[in-house]
This record gives sequence, C-alpha cells and structure tokens, in this order.
Amino acid sequence: MIIDKVIGNVATLEKRAPHVERVYLESDHLVKRIQRVVTDHGNELGIRLRENRDLVDGDVLFMDEKNMIVVSVKEDDLLTIRPTSIKQMGEIAHQLGNRHMPAQFEGNEMLVQYDYLVEELLQELAIPYEREKRKVKEAFRHIGHSHD
Repeated sequence: MIIDKVIGNVATLEKRAPHVERVYLESDHLVKRIQRVVTDHGNELGIRLRENRDLVDGDVLFMDEKNMIVVSVKEDDLLTIRPTSIKQMGEIAHQLGNRHMPAQFEGNEMLVQYDYLVEELLQELAIPYEREKRKVKEAFRHIGHSHD
C-alpha cells in the first residue's frame, strides 16, 4: 500500500476505527516525504506524501471502518534545559546557536538532542538540565549555514 496523504490526527479526529496499527518512527524520519515503513503488525507501507509537510505524532495514514494506521514517534535521548534566568537562557542559546544545534521549546524548557559536549557545557555554566527519554512533537530541523 502507498500512502500519499495524511488523513488527520488522532488528537482531532471525531471518528476512529476500532483496530489501530502503529508505525513507529524516529523523530528525524518525520521530515521524510518518501519512505518505506513497517507497522507493528508487520504490514509494509510506502509513504510518498503529495503535500510538503512533516509527519507528526498521531498522524493517521490510513483508515476504514475497521482499521487505522497511526504514526507514533519513538522517544529521543534529550537534554531538557531549564534556565533559571534570562542571562542563563541567553548564554545557552548563544552557545547552541554557535553549534548550529536545533532546539525546541515547551513551556519554560529548551529541548535539544543529547550531546555529551553540550552536557559538559551545561555543567560548566551551572544551568539546570536533565537527560531524559522523551517524545518530541516534531522533528528537530537542522539548518544549514556557512560562515563565509
């Protein structure tokens, strides 16, 4: 089966099928418009999205009266950074920006993918953080840039 569009998201769907199959994806695979995946029931699917959009956790790839296939994002190894002041936020944001490291924000937390050098930097700057396994809502976007 080839999937060419996302039907909706389980968070907003009014009607659901009774049986759910899941496609477990790493967060960096959410940005791929073309890929081959296997459901947790062993069914192989091709994804070739027509629209230019990223997949997100809970996206419904297929649904009929009995079955639906839903995207589930695997947990990432993250550093959850919790600066206690605007100064700490500025310091770590500047350092991460110099490394071209993508970050996401949830409430007062900054999320970055685990990197031992960033962990050492956080310890050096005495910025509160926690290393944890956690689902992210969207893929981390790496932005290409060169210093000419």
